[in-house]
Amino acid sequence: MSPQPSPPPSPRNAPADLAAPSLDRTAIGTGDLVFFVVAAAAPLTVMAGVAPVSIGMAGEAAPLGYLVSGLLLVVFAAGFTAMSGYVRNAGAFYGYIGRGLGGATGAGAAYVALLAYNAIEVALLAAFGWFAESGLHDLTGVRVPWWAWALPGLAAIGVLGYLKVTFSAKVLGVALVLEVLILLVFEAGVVAHGGGPDGPQFGVLAPEHLGTAGAGGMFVLAVGAFIGFEATAIYAEEVRSPERSVPRATYLAVGFLALFYTFTAWMIINAYGADGAQRAANGPDGINMVFAATERFAGAWAADTMHILLITSAFAAALAFHNAATRYFYALAREGLLPRRLATVTARTRSPAPAVLLQSALALTVVLATLAAGQDPYTVTFLWASGTGILGVMALQALAALAVYGFFRRNRRGLPAWRVVAAPLVSGVGLAVLIALVCRDFALLTGASTPVNGALLVPLPLAFALGVAVAHRVRRHRRLAAHRQPESSGPLTAQGIKGRGGPED
Repeated sequence: MSPQPSPPPSPRNAPADLAAPSLDRTAIGTGDLVFFVVAAAAPLTVMAGVAPVSIGMAGEAAPLGYLVSGLLLVVFAAGFTAMSGYVRNAGAFYGYIGRGLGGATGAGAAYVALLAYNAIEVALLAAFGWFAESGLHDLTGVRVPWWAWALPGLAAIGVLGYLKVTFSAKVLGVALVLEVLILLVFEAGVVAHGGGPDGPQFGVLAPEHLGTAGAGGMFVLAVGAFIGFEATAIYAEEVRSPERSVPRATYLAVGFLALFYTFTAWMIINAYGADGAQRAANGPDGINMVFAATERFAGAWAADTMHILLITSAFAAALAFHNAATRYFYALAREGLLPRRLATVTARTRSPAPAVLLQSALALTVVLATLAAGQDPYTVTFLWASGTGILGVMALQALAALAVYGFFRRNRRGLPAWRVVAAPLVSGVGLAVLIALVCRDFALLTGASTPVNGALLVPLPLAFALGVAVAHRVRRHRRLAAHRQPESSGPLTAQGIKGRGGPED
């Protein structure tokens, strides 16, 4: 039998040095969860820093790409949140997939998640440095190299990751509100000018645009714009009333992002006209097309403010993914799938301090490697690492959809069939189609050669295989599957609680 994810350490089933302290089980509310998810998605980074790349690839198809991706993930969330009442684990995909498809598969997925979240954090950290360098130069004419921003930014992220998780939620909340407001200013400016030079471009939302060449590469960015909503489940061990807060926060976050991204991308195309937007995106200053449009329709002050908030947006997103990755390190170490030291939590801040240090060291290594190799932090580190990370998370979402179906296949536990059968199967098929499109057009995203693209994709199956191998090794030497379910009314775990979907059912 493959090892199943075990309960969190408790006085009955964990070594004494890991029994206490643990993550704070009442630290986070629904609002905090929404901030974590939406800030990780980084709306301003997505729209001002990445949407031009999407528009350059697929032109008028970009707004609909965000809408289709959002609707697919809403369907996915229906099954994902249905399972949240039976799985409460800081390694969310690990717990879900392990429970639905077996412990070894869950461990493989967890290693992919570690790789993906690390890649995305590093990508965002490089983007933060690049945005800070270019933004300061545009505003003042002074050029400070990107790494001089990325390194202190990483230090600040490490400190915030060490502090109480509620402090990170406050930082993310402020950054999120400001970046959404500045995008609303841009949108209001376009609407006030009659929808752009050619008027409202309603034909942009026609489904036939999805057949445009480059749609596959566009979809990796469109789906990637939502990456991070799993955080509602990652923080389930630290949230008050998770059975209500997790589904509520998930739907709020994904629904808001789907509508906001679609409308904003539509406004960007309206600002340039349906025919001019793709030309502008592929032009010599395409990456700044949103700033140029903001200055034209809302004023120079708005464009300058957007430059500054883009920097804070990338920082906030990097912080959110840093926190998520450290929770994975913590959860896997608690299971014995990583060194146990990483499962240590500080008594004062209730944060996984060793995991925070490891995550920071890994990010530092990539930043220094980028610097030593003389590579561009945006076109290489950001696009390459985010491509690997986003595709990894898409694969995990597809597996999680199958896991939800597998978990409820024999016993729907009183839930409707559309939610625990139809929704996970439909979203799983949809994600599989998008993954195939992304792999086909991966070179459009990275701009790299075939050997480089292969090198960016190969780590994902290798990480999965390593996780499976480690799980079997742990099963042989520590017999994780023999861990008994706690009898107390403690948190739900990846194994469930007796009488609520656990092995006894």
